Amino acid sequence: MDEKRIIVTGIGGNVGQGIIRNINATNYNIKIIGTNIENFSAGNHLCDVFYKVPFAYNEEDYIEEIKAIVDKEQIDLIIPSTDFEVYYLSKYQDEISCEIAVSEINTAENYLDKYKTFLYLKKYNIPFASSFLPSQYNNEYSNFILKPRQGRGSRGIQINPKEYKMFLDNEYMIQELHKGVEITTAFYVNKSQELHGFITFERILENGTTTRCKVVSTYDLELKKILSDIISVSNIKGSANLQAIVTKSGKIVPFEINCRISGTNSIRSNFGFKDVTYTLQEWLYKQIPSQPKIEYGIATRVLMDVIYKNTNDFIEAKDKSATYYIY
Repeated sequence: MDEKRIIVTGIGGNVGQGIIRNINATNYNIKIIGTNIENFSAGNHLCDVFYKVPFAYNEEDYIEEIKAIVDKEQIDLIIPSTDFEVYYLSKYQDEISCEIAVSEINTAENYLDKYKTFLYLKKYNIPFASSFLPSQYNNEYSNFILKPRQGRGSRGIQINPKEYKMFLDNEYMIQELHKGVEITTAFYVNKSQELHGFITFERILENGTTTRCKVVSTYDLELKKILSDIISVSNIKGSANLQAIVTKSGKIVPFEINCRISGTNSIRSNFGFKDVTYTLQEWLYKQIPSQPKIEYGIATRVLMDVIYKNTNDFIEAKDKSATYYIY
């Protein structure tokens, strides 16, 4: 099989690193070009080649750098791992000379901004946590969350702050705080705009990242209905993620949708939901994606070390060509 070349973005984070590990597990003949906003991170040792890029919201500089990498490395596919990169790569996808695993720009925009997500789904009577802009909120809920509209992880979140009117409407939103079991559902939408499959974890988070999780099917019937309804009104392409709370009464309350491969991709591939593989099959090899075969189990995450001896320069540890070991 001829070598294919893929850019995986955001290799400093667990999403990008998981994507690369899943690509390597396929045994496809793929050269991985990693990008990140910092020269050195825990993901460098996974990449065949590495490039530092600007923040995506510096859109002109970012897109020009991506175009240059695509041309220089003869890239076949870009798989973004961060929400802002999904948005800007979607916005400029017609100007970039390779496949990009993103949804169309309207969809990317609606799901980048959580308040726009709420407004959009409300229009179609699809369940989503009730939301307000700070200036409009007048203590309608007994408990609420103040969070960035375009937040990343759990950064910037406050629970029941006494002062909230000072927060700008174009940057923040307020959601009703529902208590219960937090679940995360990864789903894949094929190029025929059909739900290819999904997997749900009950999970525990630390600093916005899943640290422990359990595969569950308890909520599958209701989740399939919610996902199908979302897909019917959204031009989602490829992998996406729905986050929700299951209340004590059993009600599922979605509160966030991410239109990208999410952070548990390295875990769920081991339980039969291989959305990175489906992405490669459809976007890179033009194949029908293989069927999910969900298995039950639990998982936790551990911290490992990447050790580079006989060097004191981070630049020398740019990619997998540097000598290292995992401890």
